[in-house]
Amino acid sequence: MPKRVILMTGTPCVGKTSVARALTSKLDATYVNLTELAVREKLVLGKDEERKSVIVDEARMKRKIGQIVRESDKENIVVDGHYAAGVVPSELVTYVFVLRRDPVELRKFMERCGFSGRKLFENLASEILDVCLVDALNMSGGRKVCELNATGKSAKETTEQVLYLLKNPAKCCVGVVDWLGKLEKEGLLEDYLKI
Repeated sequence: MPKRVILMTGTPCVGKTSVARALTSKLDATYVNLTELAVREKLVLGKDEERKSVIVDEARMKRKIGQIVRESDKENIVVDGHYAAGVVPSELVTYVFVLRRDPVELRKFMERCGFSGRKLFENLASEILDVCLVDALNMSGGRKVCELNATGKSAKETTEQVLYLLKNPAKCCVGVVDWLGKLEKEGLLEDYLKI
């Protein structure tokens, strides 16, 4: 049975885990949260104390993801993580959904989740500078990438949009947001891009 591997990526706090879990339920898919997998399977090289995050062994993670895809009895596999495009073998990937969120809204979400200082501004810069989108485009050459603006949307609304695009892949596109230009026009760039 051919497998459909769907990556859900984006900066922390854009809503990717909520959407990935809802999508998994709707598709009766295998769900893989990369950070949980890394910790559970000991695919970790160490810990970044400053950022309070793990450093993933990418080579071992790629092998493990390949194994999960091969051994899954489900037609769909949903992989959730901001670094998904870097650790899922590109030949296995069917679609990459890059969730985006306006940095003004994103900052509020991040602060509610405890982000502050350098970690807050590094992640905001990642969103403003399209890091997850660029990673996805580099991994796939752009053919498999769908960029979605989740600003002001619930996880349910974004999940419905993903389901629609899975049925209508020709409607996938990139270049839907320009946070750098928006913040500059609003005079907020210096308040958000502090790295």
